[in-house]
Order: sequence, then structure tokens, then C-alpha cells
Amino acid sequence: MLKKLDYLNQYIGTTPCVKLDVNPINLFAKLEFYNLMGSVKMRPAYYVIKEAIKNGNINENTTVIESSSGNFAIALATICKFLKIKFVPIIDMNISQTYEKLLRTISHDVIKVTERDETGGYLLTRINEIKRFQTNNDNVFWTNQYGNIDCLRAHYYGLGSEISEYFDKLDYAFIGVSSCGTIAGVSRKLKEKFPAIKIIAVDTEGSVIFGKPPGKRFIPGIGSSMTPDILKEALIDEVIYVPEAEAVKGCYELFEKFVIFAGGSSGASYYAICEYFKGKKLNQVPNVVFLCPDGGSPYVDTVYNNEWVKWIDNQKDTVMNL
Repeated sequence: MLKKLDYLNQYIGTTPCVKLDVNPINLFAKLEFYNLMGSVKMRPAYYVIKEAIKNGNINENTTVIESSSGNFAIALATICKFLKIKFVPIIDMNISQTYEKLLRTISHDVIKVTERDETGGYLLTRINEIKRFQTNNDNVFWTNQYGNIDCLRAHYYGLGSEISEYFDKLDYAFIGVSSCGTIAGVSRKLKEKFPAIKIIAVDTEGSVIFGKPPGKRFIPGIGSSMTPDILKEALIDEVIYVPEAEAVKGCYELFEKFVIFAGGSSGASYYAICEYFKGKKLNQVPNVVFLCPDGGSPYVDTVYNNEWVKWIDNQKDTVMNL
């Protein structure tokens, strides 16, 4: 299995880092949708599966299970399909139609929860479903993107290393947060090379990651209904909250100005950067990097759908105001 898995490594990492013309900063976007299956989540999916096979936690008869709003599930499903082992994602109502159709095609089975948890989201409901599945089935491996230290290691040795090697000087990194493995691994690697760098976590309104009150959220891939265990490993200097409507505007601006067709968390990070540096007095022009974790195709029914955007605007009474 490990020999077969090594074949996939050539499709993961070494993603482009492009400079965007944004005053008054030197802004760079790390385009993670160039990874296999179009997202940054292929990095931890590959690393976690490989380590689990090496440690004997996954064999040919194992069922791999995970709670995912889309990208991590797609990555795991692809790897497990290639290795001919079973994968069962736990999804919810916020998943894109495109991703749900794909998961139902390439996964062994799909479990979809429809009941919101006490925070107004679905994550805690999905976690409870995983625990029920583990109780009722044998030889189950939960990849646990919210607490598995291998998710941190994947980004520390992979994405974090690529960014640190690209720059001689780096002043800011804006990173969207959800399961928090990315910001944990990348922040640790960047702080090693650039001790003075500011790591800015970009979260969405309604997320409880940093202790804010919960609220309904509609854009997958950013925010969370709980504080992931792995967050304690992250080295974060500031947190910025972005309303979902502004994340959508950020997506449109990225596409219209720079032809970057990206997902909701990319738009949130771009918007956060523009707001952060607006009117800011700078002694020198800083180098700033942000991640584009996935592409826009899974969001054509949501972020890039005018009717859905209008619907989100009508939900303002159910979404917290900044």
C-alpha cells in the first residue's frame, strides 16, 4: 500500500505563489488549488493516510471515516479509492451539490446529517455520528482533522516549508481557519525562519473557534462549531472576523482583478488583508502572503450564484453582525 501511495506524491505540493498588484503592500497568493483534486487538504490527507499505514492503523480491511465539509473528504475519498480501501465521509447540508455528487460516486458510503447542533452549525452532529459509526463497526480509522498531529506535520513539512523557502523576507501571513491544522503547521514553520512575522488568523462570523458566540454559517471550509484541539499548537498574533457577505465580495474581486477563481476562505482572507492595510501607516512595504486553499468550481451553486448570494443577504438576522 505504501509503494502504491508514493505514486500520488508527484501530484501534491510545489504549488504556485503569485504576486498580486495591491497597494500599499507586496501581496502574494499561494494557489493551493493546484494540488491533486483541487485543494490544500490533499496535503494532510496524504500524510495522515501514509502515517496510519506505516503505524498499522490502516490495512486493506479498514474503513476510513471523517467529518468534512468537502475538501478533506474529497482528498481522502480519492486516496482510499486509489488504494482500494473503504472511505465514509460524514457531510452536512452546507456541502456543495458538486462535492456531494462526487463523494457519492467515489466513496464507499456517504452519511449526511441534517440536524443542526446547539451552536447552530453541523459539526458537533457530524462528530457524534462518527462516534456512533465507530461503536457499531470494526476496524474503523478516524483521520480526525481537528486533533490529529499529523495534519500539523503535513503542513509544517509541506506547505510551511514551501512558503518559507520562497521568501527571503516575510512580514505577514493571513490564513483562514477551520479545522486549524493548516495554521498550526504553517505558523510554526514560518515563525522559525521569520521570528518577527505576524500570523493573522482569518475566521468567519458565527464561528466559535476563538470563543465568539455561535451563529449560523453557510460557506463551508472556514469557521467551525467548536475549537479544534490542534489550535493550541498554532502560533497566532491576531484574529480577524469576516462577514460571509464580505467573503463573497472578496471572491469576486479576486476573480475580476487577478483571474483567481477561488473558494470562500480565499475571498475571506483577501478581504481581511484589504481591510487590515486600508489607511495603515507603514514604514516600509511589507511582504504579505495568503492562501487560496481551493478553487471556485465547488462554489458555483453558492458563492458564485447570484440567487444564493441574495438569499444570504436575507439571512442577516440569523448571522451575527461584526
